[in-house]
Amino acid sequence: MCTRYQRRSMHSYNMATGKDLPCILVQEMGGSFGVMEEHVDYLEERFTLITMKELKEKKEQVADKIVCIFNWANKPDIDRELLECLPRLKVIASAGAGVDHLNLKMISSYGVKVANTPNAVTNATADLAMTLLLVSARSFLEGHKIAMSPDTDHFHANWVSRGDITGNTVGIVGMGKIGYKIAQRAKAFEMKILYHNRHQRLEEEKSVGATYCENLTDLLQQSDYVILVVNLTPQTEKLIGRRELKLMKPSATLINVSRGPVVDQDALVEALQVGEIKAAALDVTYPEPLPRNHLLLKLNNVILTPHMGSATHRTRRMMMEEMVQSLIDGVNGLPVSNQVIAK
Repeated sequence: MCTRYQRRSMHSYNMATGKDLPCILVQEMGGSFGVMEEHVDYLEERFTLITMKELKEKKEQVADKIVCIFNWANKPDIDRELLECLPRLKVIASAGAGVDHLNLKMISSYGVKVANTPNAVTNATADLAMTLLLVSARSFLEGHKIAMSPDTDHFHANWVSRGDITGNTVGIVGMGKIGYKIAQRAKAFEMKILYHNRHQRLEEEKSVGATYCENLTDLLQQSDYVILVVNLTPQTEKLIGRRELKLMKPSATLINVSRGPVVDQDALVEALQVGEIKAAALDVTYPEPLPRNHLLLKLNNVILTPHMGSATHRTRRMMMEEMVQSLIDGVNGLPVSNQVIAK
């Protein structure tokens, strides 16, 4: 294995009880999609870790031992073939709030429960949403280039950034846990807060002084910054398309920290090119990463980040610990914390 540490054997024991530790399936140790190396010790104190490589090489010996799947960075892929070869599987814990990469109905048909980590990611994702707003509004990247350029011999007194923040209007599409955290941050910047949600959130609305827009159209027409914080579902796919972009102010910025397919990217490129909106700041796209020749990579009024909403050491640790608790609940036949029910 390409790791810096020595793996325990595939027959680990709980020293307190003398029983075998439950076996969980992971993609790999380290690497782009594997368990973070700093989390391995914590996991191995509670589980026997089996990688996808080990499952493929020793399927007959290990498949019927696996009772959980640790789905980190959407890996391993959960398909029917995998589910059918794991007869004792009880629960899948998925990192992050979104579960659009999982076929919940199919998984449920095998009697397997699914959990996510909605609480762990809220603050870090809200922080990133506000960071994208601030960086875009104040033309931070352009300013950085001017300050760092070897050709700069003075700072132009009349150079100004793209927009203001204090006193401007932010429209939050999706007032769930993350949306509410964004609203709290926007309030601190003395912004006017609008929100659109399936249901009005009176308590949260009162807490941050937000105004509910039952119709998305009203929010789009009034907002200087539109922040997307919705789950990806058939109803939210291409929620923001040509019509919606045309409704936005020419001075508005679109910020997406939800999922790439929530925005019609072809329509977004066109809107940015012709000036229907001023800018976009995107932590998510489709696919990820974008092809290196994609037009979004060539536009000066676009900021892109690599789906890093939860990418802090503390947040990733919290995500891992929430996943572990869900897996332990499932193994012990208890109600699974953060269980996601197929609808």
